[in-house]
Amino acid sequence: MSAVTYQAAGVDIAAGARAVELMKDAVRATYGPEVLLGIGAFGGLFDAAALRGMDAPVLVASTDGVGTKTKIASALARYDTVGHDIVNHCVNDILVQGARPLFFLDYIASSKLDPAMVAAVVSGAAAACQAAGCALLGGETAEMPGVYASGEFDLVGTIVGVVDRADLIDGSTIQPGDAVIGLASSGLHTNGFSLARRVFEGWDLRAEPPELGRPLGEALLAPHRSYLAEVQRLRQAGVAIKGLAHITGGGLIDNPPRILPAGTAIHLRRGSWPIPPLFQLIQRAGQIDDAEMAHVFNLGLGMLMVTPAGQAAAALDTLGEGWLVGEVAAARNS
Repeated sequence: MSAVTYQAAGVDIAAGARAVELMKDAVRATYGPEVLLGIGAFGGLFDAAALRGMDAPVLVASTDGVGTKTKIASALARYDTVGHDIVNHCVNDILVQGARPLFFLDYIASSKLDPAMVAAVVSGAAAACQAAGCALLGGETAEMPGVYASGEFDLVGTIVGVVDRADLIDGSTIQPGDAVIGLASSGLHTNGFSLARRVFEGWDLRAEPPELGRPLGEALLAPHRSYLAEVQRLRQAGVAIKGLAHITGGGLIDNPPRILPAGTAIHLRRGSWPIPPLFQLIQRAGQIDDAEMAHVFNLGLGMLMVTPAGQAAAALDTLGEGWLVGEVAAARNS
């Protein structure tokens, strides 16, 4: 038997090194003086001295992925948008508790590494990190033949942020009568793609359905929106934010209850915000009922915000966008 090499077994170490070389400038562009060691190190080093000015700093962490949106990216050979997706999804997940991001780490795995693809994903993530003011501190690129199907990849991110304990948003003060404001999503964000792909199976992703006004694949790949700037603007304006719900997996059914005190419920008024054409197309093409759509998709609302009823108008005026989409009420089974 001839000698077996790692490359013959399906793992190309050189490809990993090329990917790092291609992405390193984009990653280093996210570094501030707090980053002591980043790309290439066994572990990233972040100087926590920046937390000294806080009275009681609380670290907030989250991990998530972009799901099967990667299959749309692969089909179109467009990879930068999913990098934005994973960062912004994670930013929003810690934002609901009032945290600002400190640093982010990514994980990309595939059956065979394509250095250009990896660099495009990471460059997109780096751009999103820069916009959020956080460092892309490190990550992992894994080549795993036999685990991932040929041509497919997985993308996961972990974020760590901080909030002063006094500024935590935990939903504990939410009460009946509070207003619910909805902020627009940019599309499907990173959820519901398994159903959307089933609906559009056999469709040409490069074709332009009349109701969308752009290619279907482009609409599906629209990057997940971050709401960091909007929340910061409201806090600076003195608007009380009692709770935030990031509308991800579980849609408008499962996510709002996650922030509510016992005995309360959120009532959303259907028709109080516009349902974007992409969701209408999915529902019509898949003959999906309203309940299923609301349980899977964000339906155009990427973030729900609970404020005192008397501050709802000020919040909408400060933002210059959004809709008053409902209110908090006593739960019927309380």
